[in-house]
Amino acid sequence: MNDTLILGDRAYSSWSLRAWLLFSRFGLPARTRFVGFLDASVAEQLADQSPARTVPTLLTGEGAVIWDSLAIAEGLADRHPDAGLWPGDPLARATARSLAAEMHSGFAALREACPMNLRRAYADVPVPDAVAADLRRIETIWAHARAVCGGAGPWLCGGYSVADAFYAPVAARIAGYGLAVSDAAAAYVAAHLADPAFRRWRAMALVEGPDLPWYAQDHAAAPWPGPAPEDAAAADGPSVNDACPYSGQPVSHYLRYRGRVWGFCNAFCRDKTAADPAAWPAFQAMVAAAR
Repeated sequence: MNDTLILGDRAYSSWSLRAWLLFSRFGLPARTRFVGFLDASVAEQLADQSPARTVPTLLTGEGAVIWDSLAIAEGLADRHPDAGLWPGDPLARATARSLAAEMHSGFAALREACPMNLRRAYADVPVPDAVAADLRRIETIWAHARAVCGGAGPWLCGGYSVADAFYAPVAARIAGYGLAVSDAAAAYVAAHLADPAFRRWRAMALVEGPDLPWYAQDHAAAPWPGPAPEDAAAADGPSVNDACPYSGQPVSHYLRYRGRVWGFCNAFCRDKTAADPAAWPAFQAMVAAAR
C-alpha cells in the first residue's frame, strides 16, 4: 500500500466521497489522510504537497501528486487496468466517460443550492428554475446511459463504474433535499443510498468531525431517506469477541447489537458500526460466525 489519498470532511466533501468510492468499490488499497475544514484552508494544509491545494489529492507510490478527481480516476484506471473502473465495452466506456466529464464540469446550480450534507435531510425545498433544469438534464443523461448500455443491475453503464462514483453525491443531494425526479432516476438514487460502500462513508460521516454551520439550510427537517439502520448502541463489556473486527487489536469499547455485546479497539470503530451495523462486512461476518 503505497498510495495516500487526502480527503476532506466526510459529511460535506462531495469530491472526497467520489475519490474514496473509487478505492473502496474497486478494492484498491490506500492510506487515508484527512484535512479539516475548520483547521485552516485546505491549500494551507496541503502546502507540503504543492501544487495540490484541494481535496481529494492522491499521492501515488511512484511519486505523482494528482489533485483532480477525474485525473485520479484516469490514473487509477491506467495503473489498475484489470480493476474495471471503466466499462470494458467501448460504447459503455464512452458513455461513462461522457457522464463523468459532465458531472465534473456541470450542474453548478444544483451544487450551489443543495450543498452535500450527509447529516441532514430536508423537505419542501424550493426548486429554482436553474436547479430544475439541472435535474431534467440529469434525468436525460441517466436515461440515455441506461438505454444504450443496458445491464441487469441498477448502475448507469452496466456494472458499477467511475460514472456511478461521480454521481453518488448527486444522488445524495437529490435524496437529502427531497428533489422530485422521474421514477427511473429515483430508483438510481435509491441504489446509491443502499450501496454498502456509500453507507459506510455516511456512517463515518455521522460520527466523526464537527457540524459546520455554513452547510446548514433553512428548510424543514426530514428523516434521511436511505435504508433505516438496525438498532445498536454503546454498552459496557465484556463482549462476545476479544479482537476488533477491523484492526484485530484487543477490544476496549463496546456495542450492544441484536441482544449481544460486541467489542472494538476504539470509539470510532464502535461508533461507525453503531451508525449502520449492516454496512460493515467484517462486523457482520463476526456476528454470523458467533451464532
